[in-house]
Amino acid sequence: MMKIFMYLFFMIPMMFLVECFFLYQFLFLLISFIFVFFNVNSYFSLISYNIGIDSFSFGLIFLSLFISCLMMLSMNSSPLFLFLNLALCIILVLIFSMMNMMLMYVSFEFSLIPLIFMILGWGNYPERLISGLYLFFYTLFASLPLFLIIMYLYNMNGALFFDLNFGNSLSFYIYVSIYFAFLVKFPMFMLHFWLPKAHVQAPIFGSMILAGLLLKIGGYGFIRFMFIFDSMFINYSYILYSISIFGCICVSLICFLQSDVKSLIAYSSVAHMSFCLLGLLTMTKWGLMGCFFMLVGHGMCSSGLFCLANISYNRLLSRSFFINKGMISFMPGISFLWFLFCCFNMSCPPSINFLSEFMMMISIISYWSFSYLMIFFISFFSAIFSFYLYSFTQHGFMVSCYSFSFEMVSEYLLIMVHLIPMIFLVLILDFITF
Repeated sequence: MMKIFMYLFFMIPMMFLVECFFLYQFLFLLISFIFVFFNVNSYFSLISYNIGIDSFSFGLIFLSLFISCLMMLSMNSSPLFLFLNLALCIILVLIFSMMNMMLMYVSFEFSLIPLIFMILGWGNYPERLISGLYLFFYTLFASLPLFLIIMYLYNMNGALFFDLNFGNSLSFYIYVSIYFAFLVKFPMFMLHFWLPKAHVQAPIFGSMILAGLLLKIGGYGFIRFMFIFDSMFINYSYILYSISIFGCICVSLICFLQSDVKSLIAYSSVAHMSFCLLGLLTMTKWGLMGCFFMLVGHGMCSSGLFCLANISYNRLLSRSFFINKGMISFMPGISFLWFLFCCFNMSCPPSINFLSEFMMMISIISYWSFSYLMIFFISFFSAIFSFYLYSFTQHGFMVSCYSFSFEMVSEYLLIMVHLIPMIFLVLILDFITF
């Protein structure tokens, strides 16, 4: 794994060279291509300097490299932007490959700094200051109990590696302290208030990294700690399960009240992540695999939806549903991509989202048989707000009088590179062995 980090570190001087943007992007694609052919076993492999990867971290590290490359497609070259993008990519790869709890926690906290710079530096409205404060204080407040528990575990066991046995403690306070930080990053219902504010005020590449990668840190942390505190997880999961299954329905209804395109996409992410948490809380193999596939599929789908919303914003200079209308008569090609992404957002085949939701439904019903009634409403409302998003933005009469420009090839490229992996990942699922 050290070769990946050395490769990324030695890309730092390149961002200060003149007209090296395309070479910089090619090097990101190259390291993503090289990483795919790494030999990863079901257990930790490529171990060096407290760094190792397994099947879970392999998919999320590749998603980090891939989304970081797509962020450069969405933004013109700027040395500061390239530096923040590279720094955030290195931090995310560190989070997903650390075998030590404390080093993972430090990387987890460092991810906040580049993201706040992106929101405050490239946001369009004064409200970005409030959203930056929300993001900062939510992360700071939620992660402090986790830091105290990590120190407690080191004092009791003398080591902090994820492959050690930390006993069978059933303390509810330890359970809440460990998972509170990851529930905020997931985010769980009632801890999600920072997410719509951060998404709406962030620039396009900030929304891509938030939806595509930052939300996945919570799921990854849950998976890592679930394996070493399984008895605690079994005893108290019903509490989070009850909140999540209720919150998933409530957030789906909240989506109907939104008048901002990016805000609706952000709330749909909360609903999908709540459903993802339900699958994870069942502690079954299908629930775990479905959760992992949903993390990867949602990273592509939600990031693509934010890119489409930005394409409309560049033409209409507004994110309001009352102005974003009638785009099917102006940009029919982009409208067809809107249709595909809205279908995949409601987990239609042949996307990986459909397979992951199917697996999680089976595991959720096996955990609590009465869940089938809740799943009916969750699936129905998910389909309705995706249909609402598409019909309101693409149909109707255009009300804007601004000058327009036609879609560019780079925009089609950006959307298609989001779309294709969601379909083809279903065909090559045997590349992951759990």
